[in-house]
Amino acid sequence: MQATADKKVLLQVDHLKQYFPVKTDSIFKPKAYVKAVDDISFHLYEGETLSIVGESGCGKSTTGRAILRLDEPTEGKVYYSGKDILGFNKKEMRKLRGDLQVIFQDPFASLNPRQTVKQILNEAMAIQDVVRKPKRMDRMLELLGYVGLPPEALDRYPHEFSGGQRQRIGIARALAVNPKLIICDEAVSALDVSIQAQILNLLKKLQNQFGLTFLFISHDLSVVRHISNRVMVMYLGKVVEIADKKDLFDTPLHPYTRALLSSIPVPNPDLKRERIILKGDVPSPINPPSGCRFHTRCPFATEKCKIEEPALRELDTNHLVSCHYAENFQ
Repeated sequence: MQATADKKVLLQVDHLKQYFPVKTDSIFKPKAYVKAVDDISFHLYEGETLSIVGESGCGKSTTGRAILRLDEPTEGKVYYSGKDILGFNKKEMRKLRGDLQVIFQDPFASLNPRQTVKQILNEAMAIQDVVRKPKRMDRMLELLGYVGLPPEALDRYPHEFSGGQRQRIGIARALAVNPKLIICDEAVSALDVSIQAQILNLLKKLQNQFGLTFLFISHDLSVVRHISNRVMVMYLGKVVEIADKKDLFDTPLHPYTRALLSSIPVPNPDLKRERIILKGDVPSPINPPSGCRFHTRCPFATEKCKIEEPALRELDTNHLVSCHYAENFQ
């Protein structure tokens, strides 16, 4: 699938839904569902970093898990290199997992505490059969070099490392199978700020070195600004805005995006700027509002917003927004 003459679409997500059933206290009540991801569509270019941002519970991580089929999606299509992977059987998916890897939020919980680093890396290569057994030691040493760990780390267990070092092990494990797309699920949120910068710089270096594509999930807009090419903003299971990083940070067109950006801390006590304080709480994903999902907290909402759901439309070149009145913010 070719989007432009110079950009190839590696991943295409069409009308993806991920609903989770909720137990009811009566057999006579209709089934209720948590609509964690509710009919979203987007694409990811080869070699780029697309970041997904939004409040906790907006569906960021669920989107990543659904793409990888760690949770089976309720509806929709996920095309990888033009093929709908939701139709793949277990054998086909196992083969594909070499191309699709994930770096989890908690670097300690994602590593087997009973395995050494050597066993962790060897297991990944053995399952995907990407390196012959006699050459695996050389490959493991090579991987440690890529992520900045010494060779003696191979014989140590996860608990013997710091959080940043454990995340480097997680990155090495993802690289071990020669992936093309890596989903980074809050990959730096559990780390100290100084360590976050090191890991982000490492990811950018590896991306340039191996031509990797990243789907970067985060709630930290400062981190997103550092690593992204494009940014997708989600609210209550819906996509509300997608744009190039510069366009989104310079000219946000959705009221929710404007509120998010106004909350970014600025390390300058003398700088005064307008903060947009949203009223009320995020509605329940079991019973989301009609019309625009954001209208219950939007200071610009009208009756139309309460009734009619806005379509995700292209207002400027490569700048998509889901708001009836987005032109007012141009």
